[in-house]
Order: sequence, then C-alpha cells, then structure tokens
Amino acid sequence: MRRRVVVTDGRAITPIGRSKSEITHHLRHGKSGIKKMREDDVLYPYLRSRVFGGIDYPIENDFKRSQKKSLSNVGLYACTLAKEIIESSGLDQEFISSGRMGVAFGSTHGSPLVERNMFRDLFNGDFHPGMVDPNNYLKTLTHTTAVNIASIFNITGRVLSSCTACTTSSQSVGFGYEAIQYGLQDVMLCGGADEYDTLAMMIFDRLLAASVNFNDTPERTPRPFDVDRDGLVVSEGGGALLLEEYEFAKKRGANIMAEVIGFSSSCNGGNLVNPTADGVRRTIESGLENAQIDSGDVDFVSAHATSTKVSDIIESQAIYEVYKDVPYVSAFKSYVGHMMSSCGVVESIMVLYMMEDSVIYPTLNLENIDEKCSMINHTLNIRERDIQIASVQNFAFGGVNTALFYKKI
Repeated sequence: MRRRVVVTDGRAITPIGRSKSEITHHLRHGKSGIKKMREDDVLYPYLRSRVFGGIDYPIENDFKRSQKKSLSNVGLYACTLAKEIIESSGLDQEFISSGRMGVAFGSTHGSPLVERNMFRDLFNGDFHPGMVDPNNYLKTLTHTTAVNIASIFNITGRVLSSCTACTTSSQSVGFGYEAIQYGLQDVMLCGGADEYDTLAMMIFDRLLAASVNFNDTPERTPRPFDVDRDGLVVSEGGGALLLEEYEFAKKRGANIMAEVIGFSSSCNGGNLVNPTADGVRRTIESGLENAQIDSGDVDFVSAHATSTKVSDIIESQAIYEVYKDVPYVSAFKSYVGHMMSSCGVVESIMVLYMMEDSVIYPTLNLENIDEKCSMINHTLNIRERDIQIASVQNFAFGGVNTALFYKKI
C-alpha cells in the first residue's frame, strides 16, 4: 500500500532572500536577484558573461569547531538549512537517531572553490604536501551535503545523494518521497546546495549557453521564453524540504504545507546536453501516472526554462503536448538565475508559497514571447488564483528529466 507523503517545512538560501516574506516580496514586485559577478583572479578575466546570482548576505557558521572542518560554503548552506528545519520541526533526538529519518541531499560537485585553490597553488609552483588539508577531501565529496547533515545531526536512516546537476534536488525530493511512500522511512530531509563557482560559468560560457548581452543590466536576465533571451545565469544557494508520512505528521500536529502526490525521473538516452521534447513529455506523463491524476487536473507548471534558445522551445513543445494551454506556466529562474543542484527544491518552495497564498507569480523579464514558445499559457501578470495541484519540472545535462507533483490539502 502506498503511504501518503506531505511537506511540513521548507527553507531556502537564495539570491532574493531567505524567508518567505523576502522571497515572495521579490516575486510579487518583480525584483531580480541577479547582479554583476564578483571578480576573482583565476577565471573571471576570461569570461564573457559577467552576471551571477550570488548570496550577498552573511550565513552564520555557528557549528562546533570540529564540525566546521568539513564545511565549505556548499556544506554550510546545506547544514544551515537542515539546522533550521530540525530545530523548528519539534522532532526529538531519539526519533532523529532512530533510523526512521533519512537524508536525501546533493550538490553538483561538492566544493569547486576548495579544488580550485588547491590547483592554483599546485600550478603556481608553491605546492608542497604539507599544504594538503585532509578535510578538503570531505569538502569536495559529491555527497558532502548529505553526509555532513547526517553527521552533525546524528541522522542514522538512509543517506541518498543525487549529483545529477540541475535535477539533483528534485531527485532528492522524489527519492525521499518514494522512501516514505513505500515504508522505508517516516521522515526525509531533502534538498540541494551549490556555492559560488566561476568554473561552472566558464563551462556554460564555452558552450555559448550563458547570458552575455546584459552584463551592464543584470536584472534584465535571464529571460525565459522571451525572444531576446541569450542564455542562462548561474547562481548559488540552497533549499530543503522536510517530508513526512501523512499520519505521522498529523498525529504529532506538524504544519502541513502540501502533499507530494507524484514523481518521475527518466533519461533521454541520447544527447548529453540538449533535452528532447519526447523525453520531457514522457517524464511528465509518467509523473501524472504516478500521481494518479489527469493532465487537466494540473493548475500550474513551474518550468525549468533556463533561457537558452533551444531548450525553452523544446520545453514549451513538451508542455503543450501534455497540457495544451490549460495550466498557467511560470519560470522562476527569471528571478534567481539557475541555482544548479538546488533549482528544483527552491522552485518547489516558491510553488508551495503560492499554494499557501492562492496566488500565481509571473515570469520576470518575459516582455516579448518567442513565437516558438507561445503555445502555452504563460503567466504575464500576478494572478490571484487558488492552486490545487502544481507540477515542478527540471532537466539536467546527461539527459536526466524530473517532474514533481504537489497537491493542496
């Protein structure tokens, strides 16, 4: 028997703030979190794109000295979110360490800043073995977020750590949902995080996939589905959701934000970079089947919409094939940029805020819809409207696709 799974908390560290009030203020008033990129002495001079979604406010590191040793910024983001959720959850330590609570958390590639600094010393000729800090290995693990959370909070259940780039956190939520649904865990802490990384920017720059036309007006990019879109904007930050089995959450009086009713993940099986309309469509249809709902039941779709020329068209085609022009569609990367591993969970949190407040926020910078993307129901203005069922879809390099479905209860 499939058990019901609900969301009881959501926390985020984003370029538009941390709290619900900060984030929804930006969404309601159309305020972007994209700014000019911070300069460094390694890759910055070689970049054409000079825009970034950075965390320009302090994140306090008040963990124990022994715990700080394995925390880079990506680990700090993840563990800060976990700490806030656990402290506000009301879950006691006996349960947290009982084996019935697990972690599903990931990052794109651990800490690139730590790796970069090590290689800089090596290539500068200043390197010697004594400069190697063994703790740097723990900072650069692809599963550094998950294991640091489990270690610091003594979580003894399952530890899952997807590292599938832009679908990392949506897979984390999906895998957490499945672990609870099938009775393997009662509670899962799920999410993703990434830190400031000019290496990721360099990769997208070299792929001609990064935004370069708005370096002097960073708030005007990215521009999902817009005819003047010119590429994505890389961002840092993180997000986390606390998932619980419905009866468990209800019995302990937890605040229920929404129910997770469906999840799907699949691979295109072809090109490692470009998505395919067929692959996206199959993922959406599989998610609808898993959620046991029809396409007409979905009120809102959070699009992945990276603002690259080809991908936005492909996603629009897939959405239309499944949903026609029925649900409203918004793209939240227009406010925060591409938060890489954490984009799925952060976009889920924004959707949950909208479900709570019965409002739909529009896509920012969508001023002139590309004709090839015009067949779907773009949200161009704020809509005061109840959302009963919403979907969050994400796609990653490697051809990995995900779709999550949430229901208001």
